[in-house]
This record gives sequence, C-alpha cells and structure tokens, in this order.
Amino acid sequence: MTTIVVAMGEKNEIGSGNQLLWHLPKDLKHFKDLTSGHPIIMGRKTYESIGKALPNRTNIVVSRKKNWFQEGILIVGSIKEAVKFAKKIDENIFIIGGGNVYEQTMEIADRLEVTLVKANLEADTYFPKINDKIWKKTEETCHEKDEKNQYDFCFQTYEKVNG
Repeated sequence: MTTIVVAMGEKNEIGSGNQLLWHLPKDLKHFKDLTSGHPIIMGRKTYESIGKALPNRTNIVVSRKKNWFQEGILIVGSIKEAVKFAKKIDENIFIIGGGNVYEQTMEIADRLEVTLVKANLEADTYFPKINDKIWKKTEETCHEKDEKNQYDFCFQTYEKVNG
C-alpha cells in the first residue's frame, strides 16, 4: 500500500519558501501515528525543511544532487528507486512531499491521507488536484481550531477507485 500524506489549504497550497504554512500540533501527531514504523519517501527540499531524519522510520530521500550526504537517511536518485527500496523494508510506504514528489507519485499511490486546512494562504508549492473520478473520499474527521491549532482542519482519507 502506497500512501501519500499531505496537509494542504483550500486551494491545494502546501508550502512557501520551503516551509509549511501553518503549525498544527494535532496534524503533526496524526502524521507521526500514520507513518511511525514505516518507510517514508520525500524530496531533498522537504528533508531540508524538516532538518533531520524522522525517528522510527526509514527516511528515503530522492535527490539528483551529486555528493550530497546526510547522516541517517537513504539517498536515492529517483522515485522508482525509492519505492523499490521502501517495498523491501515494508509493504506500507508513505510519501510525504514535496510538490514535485507528489506530482510524480499520484499515479502509483493507493491512498491519500489529506489534512485539509481551512485556510487560504499565499504559497509557492501546491498539491496536485484530486480527481474525483480516480479518488473517492472514504473517511473524514474534522477539528475546530483551538489555542494550539490556528485553523479548523479535517483529516480525510481517499482511496483509489478501481479502473
């Protein structure tokens, strides 16, 4: 099962200047619960924005940059290679961004775990449009903003509709 995990605003915005657009502790916990114990695949810029390998997960970073090395992560040259390595470790793999990686993996994903943030923010990076002919929303849990979470948001699960 290949799952894409993304937090996006109402216009599919996901980031600006290589940073997330919001701070939602509930979403970070949700992300950790989903991905812990499984391989995660991300692009180099996403890795750099996180700043370190995420614990309890095999961190696989896709990069075309030569001679780039970081402690505690597996660096590969392509999405295909990343998926191949990840599947050897665990059947359940998670793709965590960024924009370019999402675009390249929408076709191979089986599930989308979306945090829809009820916000409309300036961004330079967007998530691909979710085509309702391909994806069906199977679950949704919404949360209201509180003192720690600055926006209302919903956790949504989409499953790929079979051909």
